[in-house]
Amino acid sequence: MIWGRKNKPAAPAAEAVPPTPLKAAIHQARLEAAERTGVVVDLRDAEVARLELLNEALDPLFADVPAEIDLFDRGLSRGDTPRLWIDPVAHVAMGRDKRSYRFLLDNRFGRRVLAESHEIPEIVKAVTDYAARRLVERERALEGDSELMPRAAGRDPATARRRRRGNIGALLLGFVLGAVTLAVAAFVFASLF
Repeated sequence: MIWGRKNKPAAPAAEAVPPTPLKAAIHQARLEAAERTGVVVDLRDAEVARLELLNEALDPLFADVPAEIDLFDRGLSRGDTPRLWIDPVAHVAMGRDKRSYRFLLDNRFGRRVLAESHEIPEIVKAVTDYAARRLVERERALEGDSELMPRAAGRDPATARRRRRGNIGALLLGFVLGAVTLAVAAFVFASLF
């Protein structure tokens, strides 16, 4: 007896009662659900293993990318749909058959399939081409291409300067008109009272 409790006598062993048909069916359904869950987990593990093989095949490609370039953020996510991320907008996922690789690009117009194959070397080639295009885009942006930025904005530098001057003039005109309107309103209200 500890802390004032009395020990209870051991309960008599319950006699084995045969399960009802419903309990037996529920038990069988739980076993089947556990087996399906196991199969899903096995399939997901197989997807992750295949993506890890692709990741290893991409190691030489990303070893050539200079360390100071941070365009690529390669990593394997193991969520409901395992993905091998190349950068924030491009990734490789397994196809519906769980054996084909799909190299996908997400952009503002939706998702686009860049490559799809059962073979790792073909996906490595597609990722290599994608990485090369991204590196060239980066170089052009850093070169300070005098025509690239105005083309992207849709205007030339001289037009931008004129537009800035016009905007400053409109701001000053608005300020003067606001001050005049305020003075007139003050004069009108003062004469009313």
